[in-house]
Amino acid sequence: MKIKALKRFIYCLPLILCLSALKSYGFNSRIKKDTSSFRVKTIIVDAGHGGHTGASGSYSTEEQVTLALALKLQKAIQKEIKDVKVVMTRTTPEGVGLQRRSDIANAAKGDLFISLHCNSLPDKVHIVNGKRKHVPDQSGRGVLLLVYGLHRDKEEVAALRENLFEENGAKGGNGLGFDPHDPVQLIMLNTFKAKYRKNSILFANLVNDEFVQTDGRSSDGVKEQGVLVLCHTAMPAVLVETGFINNPKDEDYLNSEDGQNEIVATIVRAIKNYKKEIEPI
Repeated sequence: MKIKALKRFIYCLPLILCLSALKSYGFNSRIKKDTSSFRVKTIIVDAGHGGHTGASGSYSTEEQVTLALALKLQKAIQKEIKDVKVVMTRTTPEGVGLQRRSDIANAAKGDLFISLHCNSLPDKVHIVNGKRKHVPDQSGRGVLLLVYGLHRDKEEVAALRENLFEENGAKGGNGLGFDPHDPVQLIMLNTFKAKYRKNSILFANLVNDEFVQTDGRSSDGVKEQGVLVLCHTAMPAVLVETGFINNPKDEDYLNSEDGQNEIVATIVRAIKNYKKEIEPI
């Protein structure tokens, strides 16, 4: 539906521009419409890692923590945001490949992709008596929000092409096939790309604000990073580093019932705020 509405808008753009020039005749107030608005109907919840991969603390692993958080987030969204469908990339400890996660999200026609992770710092290396000594760096604390880096822009465009135009047999597109010489399709592609990036940054900032201002947690802010799972999903996408699992205090928080519930509640509040920001009244 989003594609059809946008295509109609693009084809009608010359007429709209012409009408907008006729303000003296009172036409301007009749054509005001926020064509940039989207609705959040499907959220993809991605429990990072799995299959004995990822970071680890003194007694827990990233794959365990993110799965617990993802399952709680799924239930919380279903309970508190009734009009939203939740699709999970994994519900067991088994690993799921990065591309497979993006494929699940794109096939479900997701409107928002949330990938949950735990952060960790590499060991510090000291030279003692000519020998290298590895010392755990436990100085990291708090959260970090990631959006895809612009240096992987071409991969994002490729994912959008497949999802919007059913290129190379991809499921869920509109069946038109992408024509790089069609100006309408190019405008559609660039419009969705710009909107999805803008909304990714918007949602990341909303989550970060909730963590910092409501929960009082430390944060490294919102940053760009070349994360494959983000740039291969054709929708707004954010990776949430929920804490440093190799920091003893953060590890205890990430594994506690109160800590997990607080993280989930924070993300749910951000989703509600995000919906208020982008959805038409």
